[in-house]
Amino acid sequence: MARRRLEGLRLVVTGASQGIGKALVDAACRRGARVLAVARNAALLDELKQRLAAEKHPIEVLPADVTSAEDRRRMVQTAHDRFGGLDVLINNAGVGATGHFVEASPDRLRRIMEVNFFGLTETTRCFLPLLRQGRTPAIVNISSIAGLRGIPARSEYSASKFAVEGFSEALRAELAKWDIDVLVVAPGLTQTNFSENMIERKALMQVDHMRGMTAEDVARATLRALERGKTRTVLTFQGKLLAFVSRFLPGLADRIAARKVRSLFKEEIATRKAQRVSARERNPSGIPPATHSSSST
Repeated sequence: MARRRLEGLRLVVTGASQGIGKALVDAACRRGARVLAVARNAALLDELKQRLAAEKHPIEVLPADVTSAEDRRRMVQTAHDRFGGLDVLINNAGVGATGHFVEASPDRLRRIMEVNFFGLTETTRCFLPLLRQGRTPAIVNISSIAGLRGIPARSEYSASKFAVEGFSEALRAELAKWDIDVLVVAPGLTQTNFSENMIERKALMQVDHMRGMTAEDVARATLRALERGKTRTVLTFQGKLLAFVSRFLPGLADRIAARKVRSLFKEEIATRKAQRVSARERNPSGIPPATHSSSST
């Protein structure tokens, strides 16, 4: 993995209008990078551009959706036209949802995978020709601690981030022949409006994101990893502890998660047990009652 200076490097950041993406654009510009900020919300991008321009940190912005093939082509063309190429792609765009899988629609899973995985992989595919010509080129995939350990009521989001982890590991080896680094950053809870932008929020236990790291802290850690060429970065003490327990004590992690789910659904579980006891009392043998049929001759 190469070490690099951000000053003068050409970056594309997706999901750049809010949260971690916005903080990444801000921090990278202040370190002298040339940044193309990409997001769906044109108004928020314009606000970001005007603020940084007023502070003498100009950026390029492009309203685009990573799930759109046409928008991905426009992203590549814009980077080529404005910068003459690309050095670093930061795949940050993402979406989530909470609620148990059994209660979710198939559409929810497909929407999450479309943004978090297919949007990321296809954006990467489109930018590879430019990255091959870049200076100390790198791809940075923003994952999550949910990509290291599946989290109840976040099964689809966890699945999408596990997919990002696997894709990144394989791609890292494949792109070694072109000296393109692939880095993964796994934030824990982060103080953003991510939960407000979820597709659905149906989990019984809501997570307080305001207890986590700031988006600015995540951005600084991400850019530091990029500068140092650090392959994997897991953030927050809780995130590192979760990664450790999941890797070395997976059975313990399973029991803790199951215990938490049972505590949340204790009334439902108690009702179901009572119904089973009542059914056994009515029919101790457990043999289904015989059905009577009549026949005519």
